[in-house]
Amino acid sequence: MLRTSGYRFFSFLGSIIQIEFDPTISLTCSLIYCDLWTYITLEHMESAETTISELGKLKQVHLRKKWTNESQEFTPWLAENIELLNNALGLELDVENIEVAAGPYSADIVARDAGTGKYVIIENQLGKTDHDHLGKSITYASVLDASSVIWIASEFTDEHKKALDWLNDHTSDELSFYGVNIELWQIDDSKPAVRFNVKSTPNTAVRQAAKSKASEDLSEPRKLQLDFWTKFRDALIATKKVPSTQSPRPQYWFDVSLGKSYIHISNICNTYDNTIGVRVYIGNKIADEMLPYLEEQKEDIENEIGDKLEWNPNPDNRDKVIALYTNVDLTNEEARNSAIEWLVKRTLAFRKAFSPRVKRFQSST
Repeated sequence: MLRTSGYRFFSFLGSIIQIEFDPTISLTCSLIYCDLWTYITLEHMESAETTISELGKLKQVHLRKKWTNESQEFTPWLAENIELLNNALGLELDVENIEVAAGPYSADIVARDAGTGKYVIIENQLGKTDHDHLGKSITYASVLDASSVIWIASEFTDEHKKALDWLNDHTSDELSFYGVNIELWQIDDSKPAVRFNVKSTPNTAVRQAAKSKASEDLSEPRKLQLDFWTKFRDALIATKKVPSTQSPRPQYWFDVSLGKSYIHISNICNTYDNTIGVRVYIGNKIADEMLPYLEEQKEDIENEIGDKLEWNPNPDNRDKVIALYTNVDLTNEEARNSAIEWLVKRTLAFRKAFSPRVKRFQSST
C-alpha cells in the first residue's frame, strides 16, 4: 500500500512539472523522486524488520520436561487444575480422588460430573496411546460404574481414536468416551502453557438419530416431553451461558449443573397437571448444611432472580428443593414455545444467583 501511494503521488507531481517546466527540470525531478522513494522503501523495510524481531518464537515442549513421573507429578497437577480440562471439554467435573482402587488396579482420577452426579474416569498417559490404557480405562469404568471415560495422552493413534468413536456410536447416551491430546507450548524461554486438543467426543448427531428412532414407540406424553426438552436444550445452548447440558430424554425432568456435586437445577415439565418449573435440587448428602446456608441469603437470592421462591415445600423429604412453578397449556404449541422461553430465562437466572454461592459453600464435615 505504501509503495502504491508513493508511486501515485510522485507520478502526479512529475506530470505537473513536465507540463509547466522544460525537460531538464523534469529530469531533475525524476531523480529527486527516485531518491525519495528509495529512502521511504528502506525506512519501511527497517521498520518491518524491527517489528518481526520483537516477536517471540513459539515452540513445543516435551511433556516429560515438566512432569517426569506421571502418577506422582502429572496426575496431582491435573486434579488441582481440572478447570483447564473442563474448559476444553465443556464439562463441569469435581475431582473426588486420585489413584482410586478398582480391583487390583488404580484409576488415575475419579471425578463426578456436576451436571449428572455420575462418576467420570480420567486415564492419563504421557505418551502414545496403547491397548493397555484403553483396556484399563474401560475396566475402571465398569468397576466404579462410571458414565464417562476421559483418556488423556500426548499422541493418539488413528486406531485408538477410531476405537473411541466406535464406542461412542455404539453405546447408549448413558456412556461417553473422550479422547484428549495434551501439549505443552512456550514462547522463547517463558513458562510452558498447557493446551488440550479434543480428539474424540460423543457424536450428537448419531445419538439423536437413535433417539428419534426409539421415540416412535413412545406414548404421546413422552413424545411431548422429548420434543419439549430437545427445544429447551437447543435454546439453552444458543445462549452460550451454560458450558454443558445433558441429552434430552422422554421424562418429566431436565437437569442443569450448578458446578458442584449433589446439588443442581432440576427443571420439570409435568404433562399431567400442565406445570413447568425450575428447582434447585439438593441431595440428602449435603442438604442439612446447604439448605440453611442458602436460606440465610434468601432475600438477596430472590431479589436477584426477580421472583418469590418456594423454599423446602416438602420438609419431610430427605432431598430438599427450592422451586418456582407456573402453569401452561402444554397441548398448545404456541404456549409450549412461550413456556420454553420462560424456562430458559429462569434457568439462567437461577444459575446466576445460585452457582457462585454453591461454589463458595464449605462443608463443616
